[in-house]
Amino acid sequence: MTEKPDLKSMNQTELLSFVKEAGEKPFRAGQLYQWMHQKLSASIDEMTNLPAGFRAKLKQECIFSALKQTDVQISRQDGTRKYLFLLEDQNMIESVWMRYKFGGSVCISSQAGCRMGCKFCASGLNGLARNLSPAEMLEQVYRIQRDIGERISHVVVMGTGEPLDNYDNLLKFIELITAEEGLHISQRNLTVSTCGIVPNIRKLAEKRLGITLAVSLHASSQEKRETLMPIAVKYKLEELMHTCRYYFEKTGRRITFEYALASGVNDTEKDARSLAELLFGMNCHVNLIPINPVKEQIYRGSGQDAALAFKNKLEKNGINVTIRREMGRDIDAACGQLRKKYMERQVD
Repeated sequence: MTEKPDLKSMNQTELLSFVKEAGEKPFRAGQLYQWMHQKLSASIDEMTNLPAGFRAKLKQECIFSALKQTDVQISRQDGTRKYLFLLEDQNMIESVWMRYKFGGSVCISSQAGCRMGCKFCASGLNGLARNLSPAEMLEQVYRIQRDIGERISHVVVMGTGEPLDNYDNLLKFIELITAEEGLHISQRNLTVSTCGIVPNIRKLAEKRLGITLAVSLHASSQEKRETLMPIAVKYKLEELMHTCRYYFEKTGRRITFEYALASGVNDTEKDARSLAELLFGMNCHVNLIPINPVKEQIYRGSGQDAALAFKNKLEKNGINVTIRREMGRDIDAACGQLRKKYMERQVD
């Protein structure tokens, strides 16, 4: 059985070929693209300048991804919005909108669930359901922009899932979200996270994109990293750091290292000194993250004093470091928490 074409995952060249094969005039491709990626259409019925027969054919023969908003939680503290979206196959994903001084930023999911199994994260507690298509990744940005009525300026692929475990779809998403004919979000305003899938970091380096790569490190020794992140068993810390240096050589883009502070686990003065030694000489930035509590996990976030002491130790050793500003703490804004609550309600 031939898979239906996924309209919103096509670039302009692919869309033009599709329209020609459908027996329509070439300019219909531009109209379609505009409806999907500029007007952020939620349905084919909205495309009123397309012939009714063509619209009927599209609805019958194509996939047109349009996420259904199931829930939204709005923080009383800072206005952060946490969205829960329903996919066509009844899987759930979540996305977060945050307002900063530089504009609105959306954190999107790249997979329904996650198979990486990091020990302090809610995203992977139920495993991986499936990868998201480029269209489903785009749709998170599109639905939120339409909902809030203002332009999204930054996108971080840092929600549920491991983006580099969905490598090809991620690249297509980047192509479409940054295209001049679409939302045209600058590559420099796009951040992609990874827990450290070494071969795909190297592949991404060869693309020489202008995006920011954020590597989840969370420990400065191989032994400790293995206890926190199962991926570290497959890709050793030494290999990961060598690959990060290779990434910088190829792209010239400073890498961000994400470091979640777990009380009594990786937040000691010795840990800070070890991390400074590991990163010595690298053009990088460390983002210290207060862990959001997850009831199934044993780890708890470090206190403010411990976080500041850790930050100061790194700074004294010449490492560029910030403590991530906590957004939406009152609305389950940590990755996977809202989706997980919904899934538990369905089981009950």
